[in-house]
Amino acid sequence: MTINPVFTDATPVSSVTPEQQFLDDILVGLSAAQKFIPAKYFYDEIGSDLFEAITRQPEYYPTRTEIGILDASGPDIASLLPSRANLVEFGSGSTVKVRRLLVHLTDLAAYVPVDVSENFLRSEAETLSRDFPHLSIQPVAADFTRPFTLPDGLSDGAVAGFFPGSTIGNFEPPQAAHLLAHFGRVLGRGASLIVGVDLVKDKAVLDAAYDDAAGVTARFNLNLLDRINRELGADFDRSAFAHRAYFAPEESRIEMHLVSLRAQDVSLAGRRFSFAGGETIHTENSYKYTIDGFRALAAQAGWRVAKSWTDAERLFSVHALTR
Repeated sequence: MTINPVFTDATPVSSVTPEQQFLDDILVGLSAAQKFIPAKYFYDEIGSDLFEAITRQPEYYPTRTEIGILDASGPDIASLLPSRANLVEFGSGSTVKVRRLLVHLTDLAAYVPVDVSENFLRSEAETLSRDFPHLSIQPVAADFTRPFTLPDGLSDGAVAGFFPGSTIGNFEPPQAAHLLAHFGRVLGRGASLIVGVDLVKDKAVLDAAYDDAAGVTARFNLNLLDRINRELGADFDRSAFAHRAYFAPEESRIEMHLVSLRAQDVSLAGRRFSFAGGETIHTENSYKYTIDGFRALAAQAGWRVAKSWTDAERLFSVHALTR
């Protein structure tokens, strides 16, 4: 068992610090006509924990359905990955899903989880190492949407990617194609990539999944304001905003917003941002695809879908891509 404990293998191309990038992105988002916050900022340590709680809610079908696919088709999926591969998981978060593949990848050279939440990343890597003591685990603390380098010392074997959880749906389709192409550059020529993709389905099922009765998704959404206050010194009044989520069929996407409950001003970095009552901050999209629609998207990014798997109800899909 090997764990890289330093978290310095992610060498940013840009000299901008993560803190400055966070501030810059929030200032840009709050200055837009439709205010927005990039969804990647959900995942501080509190947000990561809240998302794990979301996945346990009865309304939230994606996680349990994807796990069901990985359990049922794990040997088939693993058989399509090269022998002695280095497996890179983009936005790794919890290890619940990758474990479904690791039990079938007994000759894996190394596992490289990549996540922006360093504390959560370290904790998950340490837990995984106890259950897979012979696996080389080399975490990388990085924003997977930006250029970063893989760790030194990986084997000369092939590199494969794992991107579960329908995170691809958080990006506008042109951005999603760009992200898949970016993964191809990170993984290199001849790479394979396993991707989870949520499918189009009944609006009532989708609306409930993103607005659970227990209010966990609402807390997850509102935690963005707490994080901006805590890390950037803003003065958002969390009680003056509410969670809103709904499926927009014309766009084939779930939209999540934070709704201002009254007219108010918010200060950040010496600037003031005004909100009208009912005005929203757009915090997330989650696009839903058809099987053919995702195959076309992958092709735009230079990938070919070698095989796809779905559950019996066709709620969710997993795809094996090759370059």
